[in-house]
Amino acid sequence: MSVFRVVIPARFASTRLPGKVLRPLAGRPMLQWVHGRAAEAGAAEVLIATDDARIAQAARDFGATAVMTADTHVSGTDRIAQVARDHGWAAHDIVVNVQGDEPLIPPRLIAQVAGLLAQYPAAAIATLAAPLDTVAKLLDPNVVKVVTDRGGRALYFSRAPIPWNRDSAAAGLASQTDCGGARRHLGIYAYRVGALMQLAALPEGQLERRERLEQLRALEHGLWIQVADALEPPGPDVNTADDLAAVARLLQGRRHLT
Repeated sequence: MSVFRVVIPARFASTRLPGKVLRPLAGRPMLQWVHGRAAEAGAAEVLIATDDARIAQAARDFGATAVMTADTHVSGTDRIAQVARDHGWAAHDIVVNVQGDEPLIPPRLIAQVAGLLAQYPAAAIATLAAPLDTVAKLLDPNVVKVVTDRGGRALYFSRAPIPWNRDSAAAGLASQTDCGGARRHLGIYAYRVGALMQLAALPEGQLERRERLEQLRALEHGLWIQVADALEPPGPDVNTADDLAAVARLLQGRRHLT
C-alpha cells in the first residue's frame, strides 16, 4: 500500500451554501464526516487546511489537526501547496486532495487515487472517473467529462459533451441518444508534491479560463494526469441546501463515521 497524506481544504465562504463545511449532518459538522472518511483510507496523516478560525476550532473540537493558511488562495490546490511547503514535504511525497463537501466519499477511493501514483511513477497527478449513464448528464455542463488515451492518461477534461457520437445525433445537440464511452470526472486528486508546487506556480491557462477547470492548467503545461475508473460509486457531494438535506437523510441512524 502506498504511503500518502490527505489534506482537506476547507473554506467558510460558499456562494450557494455559506459555511457548508460546518453545517450539521446527523449531529456532526459535515467536515467531521469528511475527515472520518479520510482517516479510514489508510493515510499517514490527515490535515484540514483553512483560513477561517471557526473551521479550525471546529476541527480541533472533533480531534482533527487543523492548519491555518493564507486567505488569498483562489483554489484548494493553492491551499494544499502552502501546507506542503510549510511542512517541508519532499517532492516525491504523495498528497490527496479530498474536498470538504463530500461527506460520503468512500475511503477506498481515497486510497485508490493515491495508489495510482505509486502504480504510475511517471505520472504527476492522479484522479478518478465513472461511466456516464444518461444522455442528460452528457449534455449537462455542470458534469465534467474526461477523455483518456488507451493507457488511462488524460487527454482532455470538458464541460462539453465528449466524446460525441456523431452518428447518433443527426439533427444536432438535442437529438443525441447515445452516451456510450463517456465518463464523468470525479473531483478527487492525488499529487506528487513536486508537481503540486509546479502547478500552483503556473499562471492560469487559456483552456482553464474558458472551461473554468483548473486541471486543464496541468494538461496545458504537459503534466501527466493518470485516470482510473472509481472502484465504487463516490456518493453525492453537497452544494445546496437540498443536497445537504438529501445527505442528512442518508446518514440518519448511523452511529459511527463509517
